[in-house]
Amino acid sequence: MTYTPPKILSFDKFITEYGDNTRYELIDGELRDMEPTGPHEAVAGNIAGRIYVEIFHSNFNWIVPKTCLIKPPAAEATALRPDVIVLDKEQLANEPLWQKEPIICNGNTIKLVAEVVSTNWQDDYARKVEEYAFLDIPEYWIIDFRGLGGLQFIGNPKQPTFTICRLVNGVYEQRQYRLGDPISSYLLPNLRLKLDDIMPT
Repeated sequence: MTYTPPKILSFDKFITEYGDNTRYELIDGELRDMEPTGPHEAVAGNIAGRIYVEIFHSNFNWIVPKTCLIKPPAAEATALRPDVIVLDKEQLANEPLWQKEPIICNGNTIKLVAEVVSTNWQDDYARKVEEYAFLDIPEYWIIDFRGLGGLQFIGNPKQPTFTICRLVNGVYEQRQYRLGDPISSYLLPNLRLKLDDIMPT
């Protein structure tokens, strides 16, 4: 049996070939298929809608773009595509690529990211926790509605889990919520949400 190493892409090559394709992101030069399914997209849409309502009611000067890539400044061949991202409108003027492409380079433009867990759950629970903390993103939500994550991340027995990671002194403090638990967000203090509210039908 022959091992075929994955094709390595540069950031620019990824943008040229896959920039408009929301199915893919790039991590350390490796193309990652985000494996979106109908239920996955339904959960992401529910989360985006709930966040937008809170932004509107709180009169925050933030936006929730339909699609967006994050180019971490320290990673040459990485382009992260969160399922949901919240941006500070005032900071967009400092984004070098924003006027031509929906790409964010500066962490201080990002208020919150949310990832809906797929079978490549290792990226969401490990790699992206590090990347998003390094970018100083205040909150990172991990919505594992199928309970796919490893036991060290969601416990035993596995079950649907909503994890809120809040940045404290450069490190994420993580709090897990199960079905029936009221979810608490430091960034959106008036949020009224349970994992039950966003589960797909």
